[in-house]
Amino acid sequence: MIRRLRIKFVLINMSIVSIMLVVILGLVFYFTGADLERESARMLENIAAQPVGLGVPGELGEEVQLPFFKLQLGLGGQVVATGGGYYDLSDRALLDRLIARTAASPQALGVLEEYNLRYYRLDTPANRCVVFSDISSERATLAGLFRTCVVIGCLSFLGFLWGSILLSRWAVRPVERAWRGQRRFVADASHELKTPLAVIMTNAQLLQDGGADGVRRGKCLSGILTMSRQMKTLIEELLELAREDQGEAKEAFQPVELSALVEDTLLPFEPIFFEAGLTLHSRVEEGVAVSGDAPQLGRVVEALLDNARKYAAPGGRVWVTLERRARGRCLLTVADQGEPIPPEALERLFERFYRADPARSRTGSFGLGLSIARSIVTRHGGKVWAESRAGVNSFFVELPCG
Repeated sequence: MIRRLRIKFVLINMSIVSIMLVVILGLVFYFTGADLERESARMLENIAAQPVGLGVPGELGEEVQLPFFKLQLGLGGQVVATGGGYYDLSDRALLDRLIARTAASPQALGVLEEYNLRYYRLDTPANRCVVFSDISSERATLAGLFRTCVVIGCLSFLGFLWGSILLSRWAVRPVERAWRGQRRFVADASHELKTPLAVIMTNAQLLQDGGADGVRRGKCLSGILTMSRQMKTLIEELLELAREDQGEAKEAFQPVELSALVEDTLLPFEPIFFEAGLTLHSRVEEGVAVSGDAPQLGRVVEALLDNARKYAAPGGRVWVTLERRARGRCLLTVADQGEPIPPEALERLFERFYRADPARSRTGSFGLGLSIARSIVTRHGGKVWAESRAGVNSFFVELPCG
């Protein structure tokens, strides 16, 4: 699909470029030809307005740029005077044919294709004057311009084609990443749903067969209920991420007392950390306020605390701090003593379904908590990142203060 998208991008881009090149070069060719024709016609008009000289056509002025000759006709149509100096005008038969052709034309200005001449006829009550100019140089100029336009057009087309191919790679890259992420997301979601579905189906089959006693029956029902709740949690998290991706979770932000929110979120976690053998230390600066959605920001704090509970070393410590920073920012930090996180895994921690250690025993998590937290923080104009130093894994959330 990505390859077809790139090809489509290049085709559309090159179609637009080709049309623009044809239009631009066509206009250059057209206006150049029109300008040459206009200058030639002006020259003919200027020559026709002046009397025939006696073999000194150079005195007609600087406007004369093309080979020309001029015929002055009497009332009977006979040639009474010639001028120009560029042609041999002794062939009276040729001159008569030229005079006949121009006299038969209703237009005063025209072209005699077979003679490669442009003419201008000026009629007065006393006589008629016809001026001819050679247009072979004009046509040679246009022919050269046409070849130049073709060469420039071909080279430009190849240059734009090469640029379009490079641009298509850059333009399609976000789509390619999103496509790969979507495929990985679907595969991971299917994998996460496969296990609870297998447990539910197995227990349901045992209940249907009727071979289970009361104790066994109770275990089967408990397993079905547990797996159903696990699937419900996963589906709810997936739906929330989908709403975040589609921008459907944008409520009107309100002032939030972040200090009080962090303190309130810490309260239910204190006995949980105590039961897990972890020591919790907190230092929350008072009066820190932000603009946002309080329930969503609470989910961010819960996700970080739950992550610390799951991956902190047994008997280790967990630190929670909230403080103001420079430039109107505040920083929430949740750090725990635990197994060091490899540098290459720090950026991927916030990807969906990602676990730094796939061999780690299951902890009831789907690997979506940190991804949801990042989506919420990003929507609030902040950023989230992780660091691992000296056996301490730290997660930071920076938000603009309200």
